[in-house]
Amino acid sequence: MAYVDDFPTDARIVRWNMLVAFTALGIGGLFGMIQGLHRTGYFRGFVSSADYYTVLTGHGVLLALVFTTFALCGLFTWGVTRSLDRPLPSARFAMTWFGLMLVGAVMAAVTILGGLVPQMPLNADVLYTFYAPMKAHPAFYAGLALFIVGSWLAGVDWFRTYWRWRGDNPDQRIPLQTFMALTTMLMWYISSAGVAVEVLVFLLPWSLGLIQQVDPLLTRTLFWYFGHPVVYFWLMPAYFIWYTVLPKLSGGRLFSDPLARVVFVLFLLLSTPVGFHHQYVDPGIPEGFKFIAMTNTMFLLLPSLLTAFTVVASMEHGARQRGGEGRLGWLRELPWDEPAFAGCALAGLMFAAGGFSGMINAGMNINYLIHNTLWVPGHFHLTVGTASALTFMAAGYWLFPQITGNRLRFRSLATIQPYVWFIGMTLMSNAMHRAGLAGIPRRTAEPQYDSITFQGVVGGVSEMRLQIAIGGTILFLGLVLFLIVIFGTWLGGSGNDSLRVNGAIPAPLSGPEHSPRILDNLKLWTAVAILLIVLAYGLPLSAMISDGLFAPGSPPIPV
Repeated sequence: MAYVDDFPTDARIVRWNMLVAFTALGIGGLFGMIQGLHRTGYFRGFVSSADYYTVLTGHGVLLALVFTTFALCGLFTWGVTRSLDRPLPSARFAMTWFGLMLVGAVMAAVTILGGLVPQMPLNADVLYTFYAPMKAHPAFYAGLALFIVGSWLAGVDWFRTYWRWRGDNPDQRIPLQTFMALTTMLMWYISSAGVAVEVLVFLLPWSLGLIQQVDPLLTRTLFWYFGHPVVYFWLMPAYFIWYTVLPKLSGGRLFSDPLARVVFVLFLLLSTPVGFHHQYVDPGIPEGFKFIAMTNTMFLLLPSLLTAFTVVASMEHGARQRGGEGRLGWLRELPWDEPAFAGCALAGLMFAAGGFSGMINAGMNINYLIHNTLWVPGHFHLTVGTASALTFMAAGYWLFPQITGNRLRFRSLATIQPYVWFIGMTLMSNAMHRAGLAGIPRRTAEPQYDSITFQGVVGGVSEMRLQIAIGGTILFLGLVLFLIVIFGTWLGGSGNDSLRVNGAIPAPLSGPEHSPRILDNLKLWTAVAILLIVLAYGLPLSAMISDGLFAPGSPPIPV
């Protein structure tokens, strides 16, 4: 029995979320290739340099917000219902949050794309970060508000499912997949409150003309209060797959359920009080609070290192079950020709590189060298562009047969697709990092200046541009291959073929009974998380609003 047979209504909700996610991925990926060719100067015939920023905004919003959030909702709906072995309480409620998110995403996307049509009174060239002083059409902010509210209700749906399960199972530990979904949503509720205040209290009334001015420092701070945790909102579903599905794909079992719970608790505690590390060059933030943010950010390396240890140990266990031997010889026994496994494993490998470049971003002193350079999008493409995106694609190869009842189509294309993506990202991201070290700026349509000559780092500037252009094109090719496989599987019908996958996930080598029950105390961890945020943000925010909530500029903040 496939998941679609046990939970037909929930399978439909998962499919629709994935449909929107992968449609946004396709459009956003096309925009990414256009940017890569445009800013490197290899082809500027798609858009003008003025419209480049519309495409840049669409690329960021569609991929960083729409694709990731809908993919998360699909994966978590599957994981919660599967692990609790019960459907969502109400199909109508599920369709309500899905509909709110869809309407909000469409409103924001149409407003952005309106910038490409001079006859339309819509415009939102505010980039993915969208904080003041750049202003968008009110429809953009209203769409974002609906989108966020929809995501909140999705979390409510998973909590309702859990509470009903808890009523029937008062003494059992929370199943791991549900535990991961709930802690992720608690982090999301806490962090997205900042962007909700920014949009509803400041940006939307400002764009409607109801208020005449906003404080750019305050809105920027509220965005980054949300802007770093949203990185983990993308990554935690990838961790969810690495911990619960990848060990099975490897042929083994998860090494440690307790370590997985510790990792998600640490993300809940530490993800939010770190946002000031995005504002190291912001003169309105006192150095002492930037230092606190840097310290907290470095602590975030711990859950990532724990994950690397646990996931690799699980993969090694699987390989040895297949007959693998030796210190590294077991790697040969892993199923590298299985697209779901290969995609997850390559995504994890690329994420390790992204973690190292992230340490540079997090350091107060060395961050100044790369802050406004191409290094930052290079890092970004290793994390959300590969760790999350490639994992979600790989999960799609494994999950779509289960939620459609159809056998995976175009298997040969699926087998090579993760490697195509990996090669494209290797070319593009390494050139972006080196370009950042050379001082080449980001967010620029034509980073060529008559009076400035950039010195190449481990290679020439023209070579880096070529790598970025080739890498971006290969990535788009990999995306097209993926969409052919997924939509071919979805629309191809079940025929008479039997499924080659099943949704059963083996028990961990070390189960939840080996960990203290306090790890499941979500109220305690939420309270601690809020306390840490008050310590990190309380004084700076109170100083920012001390001269008036809407007054631009703030007095100096004592450290």
